[in-house]
Order: sequence, then C-alpha cells, then structure tokens
Amino acid sequence: MHNLLINPVYHALISGDKHFSFGTGEVKYFDEAMSPFAGFDEGYIKGFSDLYEQLPAGRKILYAIPSEIKQPAGWQLQVKIGGLQFVYEGIEVTKEFGNVLPLDKTHVDQMIELVRLTKPGPFGTRTIDFKSYFGIFDNGQLVAMTGQRLHVENYTELSAVCTHPAHLGKGYASTLLQHQLQIILQQGQKPFLHVRDDNERAIAVYERLGFVVSRAMNFYFMKREEDKE
Repeated sequence: MHNLLINPVYHALISGDKHFSFGTGEVKYFDEAMSPFAGFDEGYIKGFSDLYEQLPAGRKILYAIPSEIKQPAGWQLQVKIGGLQFVYEGIEVTKEFGNVLPLDKTHVDQMIELVRLTKPGPFGTRTIDFKSYFGIFDNGQLVAMTGQRLHVENYTELSAVCTHPAHLGKGYASTLLQHQLQIILQQGQKPFLHVRDDNERAIAVYERLGFVVSRAMNFYFMKREEDKE
C-alpha cells in the first residue's frame, strides 16, 4: 500500500479528497486557496500541458514526486525543495490532551500569521477546510498547531506542524502530533507526513515518536506562464 504514497497528491485527489478535486480527465488539483497541490498519474506524459490548458495564467501549483523532473513547457519553476516522507510505525496513542483546542475559521488569521513566522509549507485561507486542525494557545495567542491534509485511501497526512519561535522547547509540537496520531489511529487510518530534508529538529521529533522514513520526495513550486500568442 505504501506505493500509493509515491504519488500522494494524485491518489488523494481521486480517493479521500475527491470531493475537493477539480480537473478533467487525467489531471487533478485543489482550489488554490485551499492548497496549491496538483497531480496526475505518474505514467501520464501530458500532465503539465493539460494543467496549462485548464488553469489561468499566474496560477501557482505544487507538484510532489520522488523523481527529478525537468521544467515543463509553460511553467516557471520558482523553487524546488528536497523533502522526506515519513510513515508512522509506532504504537497506538492513549492520552489526555487538556491544553489542545480545536481550531475553526475564526482562527484563520492567527493560523496564517503562525505559518508566516514558521514556514511549515503552503497554507491558504481555505486550508482549514481539510478539517482536524488543533492548536495550543498562550494568553489567547495561537502558539502551536497541527492539522490534516492529504487523505490517500487508508493513509492520512499530518500537516502544518508549527510552533511560534518564542515557544520552542516546550513540547508543544510533540503534544499536538500525539493528539493527531490518536485521532488518526482511532479512525483506522495510517499516519504519514512530509518534512524538508534539512529540518533536523523536526526530523528528530518525528523519529522519536515512531515515524520511519518511507522515501525521499521532491516538491516543485511552479507558476503558470502567460498564454502563448
């Protein structure tokens, strides 16, 4: 089943996140305000040209795949990030989490500000629609959060793991991750996540909790060029 995670975006868009999916034929994508992710079957060679035809000029996408790709025609490569994919192989979590509170749309401004400070990955005004976002507050300020993003058949991705720089070292990330693990495992799902391959602090936390590297992943942030005359 881990093979589904070779191309997690596409498989999420045709399975657990199908209700959020846009696109026709072989290519799929989210509303950009929810997530820039776009995907297509790895064997489909017209994926980027189809996306070019379906999306407007200036639309940004994020394409995730283990392999190296060349810059496709019609797309400007803005940045490539090397990452790692982890799958949870630990034990079931059974704890009380009194300081963990659910987040809703009234918290979006604070969530976006926390993401701006910590840069865990793309987060838009509708990302909370993926549901299951939780946070820890200090004097009314959101100082740490986690959420869920891609749902690939029986796999659920943890995402937006971030802690305010002034509150590092307090165990907030570990607490929030364990809380998410408990939810996901109780739902009969298998947790996975992605992290930059140079984020040693986060990698150490994930490994300590029972996550194991599944594969290297490349993340390509691209922008659709203007229409050709």
